[in-house]
Amino acid sequence: MIVSTPSGAKPELELLRRALGVLTEMAPAATDLGEVFRAAGHELALVGGPVRDAFLGRASNDLDFATSAMPDETQRLLAAWGDAHWDIGKEFGTIGARKGDVVVEVTTYRTDRYDPESRKPLVEFGSSLDGDLSRRDFTVNAMAVRLPELTFVDPYDGLTDLARKVLRTPIAPERSFDDDPLRMMRAARFAAQLSFHVEHGTLAALVAMAARIEIVSAERVQAELSKLVTAPNPRAGLEVLVDTGLADHVLPELPALQLEIDEHHRHKDVYEHSLIVLDQAIAQETGPDGPVPAPDLVLRLAALLHDVGKPATRRFEPGGGVSFHHHEVVGAKMVSKRLRALKYEKQVVKDVARLVELHLRFHGYGDGEWTDSAVRRYVTDAGPLLERLHRLTRADCTTRNRRKAKRLSDAYTHLEKRIHALRQQEEIDAIRPDLDGNQIMEILGIGPGREVGQAYKHLLGLRMERGPLGEDTATEELRKWWADRDA
Repeated sequence: MIVSTPSGAKPELELLRRALGVLTEMAPAATDLGEVFRAAGHELALVGGPVRDAFLGRASNDLDFATSAMPDETQRLLAAWGDAHWDIGKEFGTIGARKGDVVVEVTTYRTDRYDPESRKPLVEFGSSLDGDLSRRDFTVNAMAVRLPELTFVDPYDGLTDLARKVLRTPIAPERSFDDDPLRMMRAARFAAQLSFHVEHGTLAALVAMAARIEIVSAERVQAELSKLVTAPNPRAGLEVLVDTGLADHVLPELPALQLEIDEHHRHKDVYEHSLIVLDQAIAQETGPDGPVPAPDLVLRLAALLHDVGKPATRRFEPGGGVSFHHHEVVGAKMVSKRLRALKYEKQVVKDVARLVELHLRFHGYGDGEWTDSAVRRYVTDAGPLLERLHRLTRADCTTRNRRKAKRLSDAYTHLEKRIHALRQQEEIDAIRPDLDGNQIMEILGIGPGREVGQAYKHLLGLRMERGPLGEDTATEELRKWWADRDA
């Protein structure tokens, strides 16, 4: 690999060694495509994340390229080169293709910026690789490898920033964030994904321009937030969002927690408690074959937002205490509203809100034995979210009192054993009345209507309280209920 860097730059030899190994592996596909474009009289360069990741020792089958060719010409060349191609991003200059296991996206050199009154970027095609790299979000993503000769290009000293684990914009941060405000969200996202810190001047621009994020569509903000939350170190990214004021515009419920004192009086504030719960929930995610494979977006959002109802429900009690009665119910409504505003899928909204609503259900179990009925209701109310609820409930214990923490953990372990025991005895995960709607109508001699639903609900309640009744006992109880109803 030929290295071309700014005067005075001192690329880290270890990073170069890693990149050389990775780029050598991907070279056949990349250089082959480079030859195709050069033969047609066009420039081609590997850019962005694949280059950055090569220096971090990570290979990728999804490759991003920049070219001097216009989109129509790119499409023609990729159609001849690949096994398949698509033009879904053509209006932004991007054409995609696949050849074997390698997927590529080739984008015409460009610059893009926002109209102050528009939520969509305006695309302008450029004429040079350096100009294209200048519009990248951060210097660590503004490195390229020219093809087919494999010449490394680093006009903004991204390699040095990569070695220092720094996020810095290629151009003045105020101009960069004004051109595309979503880059501010990406700063937080890359802090979470790479555990990099934001350079001082870039951080100051984030603070000054945070409100500019409101011009970006909810869908694009949501995509960045999801990547942040499912990153290896979401706390680092969330702290960037809150400390810069970005969260005030995209997730205001989170910084609002800084004003509230945790009822356990063991943390600086509920915000810090929520970050700890998130960390602890992540630690309980499983491998790909487990019940909650990492990273789990629903569990992580629920852990982060489980206490957002506390500011609205805080009450100062006589004697100096603080209470947050029913904050789980209020919080579930707030979470649902916020996630809908961020355009999350309906099922994600429903699941996260339900976990927030249920996260306190366990408390009190250790103070008195739950009946089998209570255990059944716990499982039924959680439904398919039970494994996530197990992890959220355990993660919510952040007390530093080891004796109290052990007591809570032991109590929850006991509850899990109760659930397991009931599962062995009955179909606790899919509790239904012993009689279905058709049987109810036949026994009572009635047709479809409200009475059937009422009867079904009555039998379901009995099933919860007493476990499986059997058809005969259920029929007897149904007739009794019907008679008492008419009395």
